[in-house]
Amino acid sequence: MLVRAVQSYLSLRRAAGFSLTKVGFHLKCFAAYSDAKGQRYVNSQTAIEWARQARSVYARARRLGNVARFARFMQAEDQHHEIPPAVFGSERQPRVPPYILSDKQIGQIVQLAALSGQRSLRRQTYSTLFALLSCTGLRVSEAIRLRYRDVTPDGLVIRATKFQKSRVVPLHETAQAGLDRYLQQRRPYAPFDDHVFISLRCKPLLLVDVDFAFRKVVAKMGLPQGGGRRRPTPHSLRHAFAVRALLACPDSREQITQHMLMLATFLGHSSAAYTYWYLEAVPELMRNIADRCEAHVVGGAS
Repeated sequence: MLVRAVQSYLSLRRAAGFSLTKVGFHLKCFAAYSDAKGQRYVNSQTAIEWARQARSVYARARRLGNVARFARFMQAEDQHHEIPPAVFGSERQPRVPPYILSDKQIGQIVQLAALSGQRSLRRQTYSTLFALLSCTGLRVSEAIRLRYRDVTPDGLVIRATKFQKSRVVPLHETAQAGLDRYLQQRRPYAPFDDHVFISLRCKPLLLVDVDFAFRKVVAKMGLPQGGGRRRPTPHSLRHAFAVRALLACPDSREQITQHMLMLATFLGHSSAAYTYWYLEAVPELMRNIADRCEAHVVGGAS
């Protein structure tokens, strides 16, 4: 039955380095759904019926896409398996344009974080964390997983990231000095835990902790808080870093290529395409591209 076939498929792909947590859950649900109907092979109509149970059209498309890839794998050995058509459209949901914080706003966020809440390590924790995110472009999840051994003379060692790759992120000497100051205060606070950033509970920070602290700060600044509009999130600090790096990109084609590849590696992107997304997502960068294209065309025409 399909349940055993799904298990074999997932085992093979996980051996190749894919985690497939959500994909595995969905495929097992689909296999159970098909088995309950007595079907030994992937059936397109059944797959569409099962995928339609998801609430949003993008969730339906992702579910059906997972089944289609599984079916394509199975069909290589048995033509009885059907590959369902993409009746729900593209699996990729359009990315929301990022909220780009200015340098002044980032400075205010760090300063307000240093004054928020009780007079405790919490102030230093969040002001240091937000400053670190803004000057390194780390994901929040990467920053809160940092441990003492990851702070090295060469920079921060980011282990087993979003795409199961590790990298070293260099630190400017001012960032290194700020992190060292924080660690001097933090080490005695929870001596039996080696996470760099900890909560008042003496435990590693959670994503919800960081989001709550960030919301409190941006609320004091009067920045958008939702309601259908773009709003700043802790991830906006990473976006701001990426945009600053792109604005500093040199002009020559060879230097641009090197700069983009370096930035993609620095940010931990699995593909440079994710880095190029910022070019179309940020109006200022689009204006720069348009201006340079116009100058190139006019120069070529003359």
